Amino acid sequence: MARYWPRLAVGFLIGAAVVGSLSASGRSAVPIADTRARLPQDEIIYFVMPDRFENGDVKNDRGGQKGDRLKTGYDPAAKGYFHGGDLKGLTSRLDYIQGMGVTAIWLTPIFKNKVVQGPKGDESAGYHGYWITDFTSVDPHLGTNADFKAFVDAAHARGMKVYMDIIANHTADVIQPVECVDKGQCDYRSRADYPYQRKGGVDGAPINPGFNGDADASVDNWAKLTDPNYAFTVRVPKAEAHVKKPEWLNDPIYYHNRGNSAFKGESSTMGDFVGLDDLATENPRVVRGLIDIYAKWIDDFGIDGFRVDTQQHVNPEFWAQWAPAIVAHAKQRGIPNFTIFGENFTDVMEPGRTALRNRVDKMPNVLDFPFARAMVDTVGGNAAPSELARLFAMDALYEQGEKTAQTNPTFLGNHDAGRFSMFVRMGSPKADADEQLDRVMLGHAMMLTLRGVPTIYYGDEQGFVSDGGDQAAREDMFPSKVAVYNDNKLIGTGKTTADANWDTNHPLYRTIALLSRIRSESLALRRGLQKTRFAAEEPGLFAVSRFDPDTGKEYLLLFNTSTKPISQNVEVDVASREFTALAGQCATTASAPGSVRVTLAPLAYAVCAAK
Repeated sequence: MARYWPRLAVGFLIGAAVVGSLSASGRSAVPIADTRARLPQDEIIYFVMPDRFENGDVKNDRGGQKGDRLKTGYDPAAKGYFHGGDLKGLTSRLDYIQGMGVTAIWLTPIFKNKVVQGPKGDESAGYHGYWITDFTSVDPHLGTNADFKAFVDAAHARGMKVYMDIIANHTADVIQPVECVDKGQCDYRSRADYPYQRKGGVDGAPINPGFNGDADASVDNWAKLTDPNYAFTVRVPKAEAHVKKPEWLNDPIYYHNRGNSAFKGESSTMGDFVGLDDLATENPRVVRGLIDIYAKWIDDFGIDGFRVDTQQHVNPEFWAQWAPAIVAHAKQRGIPNFTIFGENFTDVMEPGRTALRNRVDKMPNVLDFPFARAMVDTVGGNAAPSELARLFAMDALYEQGEKTAQTNPTFLGNHDAGRFSMFVRMGSPKADADEQLDRVMLGHAMMLTLRGVPTIYYGDEQGFVSDGGDQAAREDMFPSKVAVYNDNKLIGTGKTTADANWDTNHPLYRTIALLSRIRSESLALRRGLQKTRFAAEEPGLFAVSRFDPDTGKEYLLLFNTSTKPISQNVEVDVASREFTALAGQCATTASAPGSVRVTLAPLAYAVCAAK
């Protein structure tokens, strides 16, 4: 809690000294083998959008282009355009990132993008990285391949891993169906109404003789699909005929070409994601090509993992081939714990939907969207902690149960949904500034101590508050010129996004640093099994035990999601007789074998280690 911050100050100073020693100038580089030996659940991830983080080289702000923003993509006053952040700037701020105890950095896609796209009057730029044209090169707005290599090497020298955000679902919008040129985008056309073997519908002229449909994944079968004009008349603008790299990506035959996804039914995996060219990931040539593309980034840069965009919009059979091939390739390159986690966006607390993508797609891990939903409901709003108990009880749905859940990245907010602080203000509209800060700190305390791999969204540690999702949640860390960012009242500071926000004394930064140190020093909080001890049926106590996998030592985690103090007994192991407070207020001794008295202030938390 903000008003109880002085209790944390001593612990933070210890943590800051530990973290600071890692980044002090003149220190020895951490052996890369030691970094790669860490298991995925040992990490604390920082998720960053390079364009919005730090500008290290103003010469690349326009990406080598000339003209207005529709040519260069650069307009630092518009939320939908490049702002100037780059890889050199990110590298220059590694001290700041590591000062929070972060051990892995996840970057939004850095590949070369189509600079600007969208209907006339509603254009925006590819600052976010999800409109890829060249899968082999860094976008010139962000720097060069050499700049990325320098960033990865600098991170590795500090013992930090690097996770790339990658895409297999689509490329930039280049293919233009003739029938919809004037409309901008096309509605989806199904396989039943527009089969592969007819041109323009079931009554059209026969094409692609002998093609057995996309369920037959054999090379021989797909060699018989030679005409992409089954649903629409496909056209590629002459100026963009060879814009994509590798070259095979320029051939429309490797795309579905069926129009825009409705995000349901077959269109979910075969339709264009808001106009973006949807790859035919059933085609074995596409599977092999995407394995080769991403294997080369492992070869050339020695990265440590991939976050996979739009996983649920790609057929499961693709992932079942691609993910094992990538993991095996990484092991051959001396990366034994290569991490892959998929994005399956949902705004509901239904772990079954997320677990399905792990089980059926054979994706090693998935981003824990249900965790984020439960945190918004309980800490950001007024849902009972029993919702959290239900969430964790359903860990059994994952392929390897709780083992998988431990290695799924957890988060509070992100660049698509919006920031956690925004949800706090929405869910607790009567909360004053102190209570808002308390809730945001409580959310981070839970994420950093409960099961899963905690993922901090850049700027959250500086109290950024988004106005919404997508472009509205992608603020600048360096002084911003975007009016709709700069008018936001931040949490825990008097600054705005018009200021540079690198304050290592911000209460959220300090809280994250303290809890990161506690997590990193506690095997139980990284790898230990988790057991719910108590979950109130109204805002109040959520108590969890985690256990050291080597010694069985118990760590009791206590969280008060209500605005009232609580005091009650909580069950613990009979062997847990005495406790040490690692954060917050803990009873020093058990009240009786198997029971401890818990006292927490409003919106407070505690981490108690049994002796």
